[in-house]
Amino acid sequence: MEPAVFNRKSMILVIIASLGYFVDIYDLVLFGVVKAESLTTIMPGATDSLRASTGKMLFNLQMIGMFVGGLLWGVLGDKKGRIKVLFGSILLYSLANIANAFVTNIPSYSVIRFIAGVGLAGELGAGITLVSELMPREKRGYGTMIIVCFGAMGAVFATLIGTRGDALGQWIESVFGASVHNWQVAYLVGGFLGLILLLLRMRTLESDMFNTMHEKGIRRGDLKLIFSNKKNLKKYFHCILVGVPIWFVVGLLIMNSKDDFGPLHGLNTVNNGYAVMYAYIGLSIGDLVAGFLSQWLKSRRKVVFIFLFLTLIVTISFLFAYHLMTLETYYFFCFLLGTSTGYWAIFVTIAAEQFGTNIRSTAANTIPNFVRGSVFLIVSLFLMMNVLLPTAYAALLVGLTCLALAFWGIFSLRETFSKDLNYHE
Repeated sequence: MEPAVFNRKSMILVIIASLGYFVDIYDLVLFGVVKAESLTTIMPGATDSLRASTGKMLFNLQMIGMFVGGLLWGVLGDKKGRIKVLFGSILLYSLANIANAFVTNIPSYSVIRFIAGVGLAGELGAGITLVSELMPREKRGYGTMIIVCFGAMGAVFATLIGTRGDALGQWIESVFGASVHNWQVAYLVGGFLGLILLLLRMRTLESDMFNTMHEKGIRRGDLKLIFSNKKNLKKYFHCILVGVPIWFVVGLLIMNSKDDFGPLHGLNTVNNGYAVMYAYIGLSIGDLVAGFLSQWLKSRRKVVFIFLFLTLIVTISFLFAYHLMTLETYYFFCFLLGTSTGYWAIFVTIAAEQFGTNIRSTAANTIPNFVRGSVFLIVSLFLMMNVLLPTAYAALLVGLTCLALAFWGIFSLRETFSKDLNYHE
């Protein structure tokens, strides 16, 4: 008999992880949405170029925090349990969100964005690890698909709150007598959403694979099992390369719409928040398609190959469609860019399925966050190339590099669809 897609335990976990990832993505993209407004408030009189450079610096600090958090939460997930990391990370970035609403200067903004990055690094990897270990191996792709598709809607919610949170701001002022800016409302909403999520949980659910490993005293959460093992290190490196094009698109093309890629097409009225929103709607649809396609083809690798080719085609079209570009067309391209890179759920699932139970959380947490952290290198390379080349060609060169590395990475990895995950390294 074919195993059920969800049992009660895995269904509860998928719901919890989906809500957690919703809040995770909300906070991850929120800075891109409220960056201009918050920096205008905190840096009155600053030039546009100074605010733009400060925004890039703050975003890079958030990504560095995710580097650090990926290692921290990944190791803790294998040593102390997946569920503790899942809720610990939600608590940290929720408190950081609330604190962000009260920053009055750039140094405090910098510190809190770093802390938020550390918190954001743990939720997705822990959730994907738990779902991968709790669901039937032929069906676990459905669980990760639901988590990522629902989570991506957090970006849409962040845009709506970040650009149209006036009503909430008026309510806060009427109740507490304190005047708050729209960007402060957006941060407060994100923080309290996370805290409410923690209060709503009925019970904690831990992976049976982790519990068995814990009882047997197996060596776990040891980075040497990855970095001192040539075979594991190669798999780890190739997994990272597979995800880099996603954050080339999100972290460079989408997040810099207002400063770089809108003006490239002669559009000076592009709203970063709307660019992010349409891209994440596309990402959600792409992840949905990729998830079903993976189950139909019974392959993760084939789906990644398909989406990498789509990313190549859409990126070239986006960068050089000068004669077509209106504001509406620009947002449609943001949607297409998001859809073409909508293999994030498959990518994170591949990362979790490549390694044994005793280092699975470490891999599933660190690999996606190293990919997110690669934005710093991607943006830095783009800025260097942009000195020598026009914006479109500089971005294309960076994109082709990322895609070539991703093709190499997925070609080098073994298929993991329906792989038995109950083993140790």
